[in-house]
Amino acid sequence: MRYASVRPRLDPILPTVEKPGRYVGLERNVVRKDLRAAAVTVALAFPDTYEIGMSHTGLKILYEIVNRRRAFACERTYAPWVDLESRMRERKIPLFTVESFSPVADFDVLGFSLQSELNYSNIPNMLDLARIPVWQRERTDSDPIVLGGGPCTANPEPVADFFDAFLVGDAEEALPRFLDALAGARAAGLSRRDVLGRLAALDGIYVPSFYDVTYREDGRILAITRNDSRAPERARRTWVPYLKPEYYPDRPMVPSVEIVQDRLGLEVMRGCTQGCRFCQAGYWYRPVRELDPADVVSMTKTFIAESGWSEVGLLSLSTADYSQIEPLVRCLAPQLSERRVSISLPSLRAEAFSVGLADAV
Repeated sequence: MRYASVRPRLDPILPTVEKPGRYVGLERNVVRKDLRAAAVTVALAFPDTYEIGMSHTGLKILYEIVNRRRAFACERTYAPWVDLESRMRERKIPLFTVESFSPVADFDVLGFSLQSELNYSNIPNMLDLARIPVWQRERTDSDPIVLGGGPCTANPEPVADFFDAFLVGDAEEALPRFLDALAGARAAGLSRRDVLGRLAALDGIYVPSFYDVTYREDGRILAITRNDSRAPERARRTWVPYLKPEYYPDRPMVPSVEIVQDRLGLEVMRGCTQGCRFCQAGYWYRPVRELDPADVVSMTKTFIAESGWSEVGLLSLSTADYSQIEPLVRCLAPQLSERRVSISLPSLRAEAFSVGLADAV
């Protein structure tokens, strides 16, 4: 039966592994939907352990955006630690989602967040553990669409053979369009190739199998040519012009175990004004967009009340370059201090960290 829980097979081995709380899905503010009633189901995958994946704000944003749509259902999966993975393979337990313990292979979409090339080896390992064909050319109509997104899609070719499609750029508006198109294609009974044809026509979607890549002798790309007219000559990065409060979770998830970034994270700015030549992210996330300071204040207070965190991180590539950072911190600090909540400002440039900002914090 589709979406049949593997929990009964998992329960006997969880007490024997390190940090079983990683896998039990008991987070506060988690979303659970009826998967069988959804037009499209999505498993968001972070190719690293739970503690690292739950520290990533972007995955939580997409989780919320998808689940706000009544027709869609979204759950999460992470790379299990080696102790659990070995036991899962011994007992033939497939990779599962933490909300319902459903096999990842049963979902319509398996979406990987590609944040670092160091995670690449975990992608085929997770696909194999999920019993999904590792190579996209071997997948059939019954397999999920394997989608990649995140900053590593700036150069997706090293892992292109694992993926059916890439979402290139900001996903807040592009991912719902992708899922709408997929729902329509599935309802029309299209083959996998034709489903990908519809998806390839969307802004920001790159379908690797619709292109032929030839290489020079030294391994560099010589040419990329289309083999299907439904694909554009070149996939273009998509981006949202504004950061809107509705992109962010109303009730942020609180993890079931201590995570690497064990605090509330709120993205206040996307992009960077500096243009350092060594920084890929500074160029990839252009143009600079800021969340309105009034929204930052109201959202922070709401999120703290809904989560109970004792620290809030105002996130960006260079938070001291946020145009209203000092008045924002001076407004927030006393209100949060009353609740014994502290403010952290990660990723600061020394020359932008003023005496006034230090005093405000």
